[in-house]
Amino acid sequence: MDSSASRSDADLLAISAKIVVAGGFGVGKTTFVGSVSEVPPLSNEAWMTEAGAGVDELVPPGTKSTTTVAMDFGRITLREDLLLYLFGTPGQARFWFLWDDLSRGALGAVVLVDTSRIDQSFAAINYFENDSELPFIVAVNQFEGMPVHDLEEVRDALALSPDIPLVTCDARDPKSAVATLQELVSHTLSLAVVSGPGREFAALS
Repeated sequence: MDSSASRSDADLLAISAKIVVAGGFGVGKTTFVGSVSEVPPLSNEAWMTEAGAGVDELVPPGTKSTTTVAMDFGRITLREDLLLYLFGTPGQARFWFLWDDLSRGALGAVVLVDTSRIDQSFAAINYFENDSELPFIVAVNQFEGMPVHDLEEVRDALALSPDIPLVTCDARDPKSAVATLQELVSHTLSLAVVSGPGREFAALS
């Protein structure tokens, strides 16, 4: 067997990393994961019924009929040596106890924000700022027909620290979602060098 070929194959072994996609109810987490996943995405969703009124958060009628009750899961090869496993958190407050488990062992998190319901984002941002050590970025999901706000105004409204990256994305657009993931990985690797077996990865350009 050609030893140089073996070394070449070994050099191309991909490193896998876990990424959390978080945010309030109805901000687009399931859509985000589904838009970029190379495999059929796994989504644990349940129909919202009248029995949930007064317990679960509601969105305007006709915009959402299901809710994630466990997690969303997808996979994407961000580049030939980096494989990402995406875990979308449930948005309903009664399922927040799952966030610790879903975040365990993750490389970082994307927190999606809907500026039309910006108050729904405070709990998720507070979690990653104060109750988790995961690096994270905040992505404003650009819903169709909604006004576009200046990012610095959004940062002020969220009381977001200057050192937390704030970007825009369209969760329905795979290219936009991939760009958001690249921003997260770059931010994470800028904070600490991530080492693989016998090698180091620099931040993505």
